[in-house]
Parts: sequence; structure tokens; C-alpha cells
Amino acid sequence: MSDKKIKNVFKQGAISSEFIGESIAKHQTKTSIGAHNIFLGQVRADIMDGKTVSAIEYTAYEDMANAKFHDIREATFEKFELTCMHIYHSLGTVKAGEICLFVFVSSPRRKVVFKALEYIVEEIKAQVPVFGKEIFEDDTHQWKVNN
Repeated sequence: MSDKKIKNVFKQGAISSEFIGESIAKHQTKTSIGAHNIFLGQVRADIMDGKTVSAIEYTAYEDMANAKFHDIREATFEKFELTCMHIYHSLGTVKAGEICLFVFVSSPRRKVVFKALEYIVEEIKAQVPVFGKEIFEDDTHQWKVNN
């Protein structure tokens, strides 16, 4: 791992559209950027066994998860010509329809942001110890399977 400080990517609850908008607006002064790409993970109201998911409660081994996010970030910067990268993930309860993952990448060139963003999201799903407990409308719950 590099000497760069490990960032805390976690936010309590849903990631608001205001936060996302402010994050985008902060990059307007960075005139070397030619392209941005954003991934927004949203909680689905899946139906399983006749029950509808109303929310997901996210938990994590935070220190381990932040270290994995850091490793993904460093590997991505080595692999792709990015100017900026921001990753935020929810902890706690996020209702169906709300945003739980926000990944934002910037580069001088457009093709790079598409490839980098897909790489990051797939690595997060495969490596980061974040767990979701699906909460159904009848207040029953089950652990979510990552897919």
C-alpha cells in the first residue's frame, strides 16, 4: 500500500442528490478535465417470495473496507489516466429508491472514464467487505446476496 492517507468513504444513510450535485460542481474549476463519469448505486424494491424490499441496512468492517477502497483507488490510478476519483458508500439504512453508492471519476479523455468506472465498481463488488441486510415491508429481513 502507498503512503497516501486512507480516506473514509462511508456516509451515514442515503447519499443525497445535493451532495452529488455539489461534488460535480466543485470540478468546474479543474479545466484540464475533459470528461466525467458517474455510477450511482440505488436500492431496488426487489420482490422475493412475494415480499418487497423497502430498505437495505448496510454494515461494514470499516477499517478493512476503507483499506480495500484505498487499494482499489491506487490500482485504478496506476491503470488509468484519471485526474480525480471519489467513492462514497452508505452505512445504515437506505430506503428503496435512494442512493447507496456514488463513484465519480474524471479524466482529460472520455474513453478512460468509461473503462475506469466499470473497473472500480466491479472491484468494489468483488473485494470490499460491505454487507447489506434487506428489510422487507413486513419488517422481516435477510442478508443480501451481491449481484
